[in-house]
Amino acid sequence: MDAVYTAGSLPIAAADRATKDMAKRLHIFGFVVIDEILSDGTVRRLRPSESFHSSMLHPWRVSKPSGRYRVDDDWPETDRELFAALLA
Repeated sequence: MDAVYTAGSLPIAAADRATKDMAKRLHIFGFVVIDEILSDGTVRRLRPSESFHSSMLHPWRVSKPSGRYRVDDDWPETDRELFAALLA
């Protein structure tokens, strides 16, 4: 977590299971955000549930969150409802 907060982001190789496991835990608690780097070079922001079930096919970029609470507009409505009290 110190490396991510100091550098701003940290690349994780696709097969680095130990680092990905730690990143998943930090992601679930909201300390970091995870972007999956797809084969064509585009990135996709993962939700905590997606990172938990993510495969080892693609590398990740782990970054410091931009704010304390973040709700993406492209999240499904069911996930946005989890944060309804925070947005009120």
